[in-house]
Parts: sequence; structure tokens; C-alpha cells
Amino acid sequence: MVETIDEYISEYSKDIQEILKKIRKTIKEVAPNSEERIRWGMPTFYQKENLVHFAVNKKHIGFYPSPSGIENFKEELSSYKTSKGAAQFPYDRPIPYELIKKITQFRVNEAENK
Repeated sequence: MVETIDEYISEYSKDIQEILKKIRKTIKEVAPNSEERIRWGMPTFYQKENLVHFAVNKKHIGFYPSPSGIENFKEELSSYKTSKGAAQFPYDRPIPYELIKKITQFRVNEAENK
């Protein structure tokens, strides 16, 4: 079981590592005070609560910003497969880093205002 996000990233191929590093950097830009953790085997960013998680899957990156993160961006996420608290970003399409940034910023604001 991995204990750090660096360990998690290192387990994947170079092309997947590049995506993961860019997602991590994107999240840290808008959540610089968040703590990096591994929760449920996934990279997690925590600030008063779990903000967002992400994970490698066979055909997509799973992005888990909680149900509120999905609900508040349902229009922007409409071209992706989503569920109550998750979005799937397939490898055969560009990863929406700007959308990840916007959703993470929303989650930071939400956590700080609780």
C-alpha cells in the first residue's frame, strides 16, 4: 500500500505519471494550504475535510470532488461520465485541467465556509 502521492505516481507509466503530476500541480495551485494524503488508496487533498481525490483507472482518470463538486459543475461535466461524487476523464480525450482547477477552488471555498 502506498503512503505518499509520490509513491502513487511512481507506480505508473511515464505518460500516466505526467498526467498525474499535472493534476497534482493544478490542485495545489488553488489549494496551496491543503495537506496531501492517501485515502482509500487514492491521492487526496485535505483542508478541514477531504477536498478532492483522483485515481488511475484502466481507461480514465477518476476525479472525486464530492457530490457537491459534481452537482455544482454538472453542465461543464456533461460530456463526461459522472456519478454522485465522481467524474471520469478518459485518456483518449484531453484532461480538463482548467475544470479540475475550478472544481477544486469551489471545494476549497466550500470547506473554508463550513
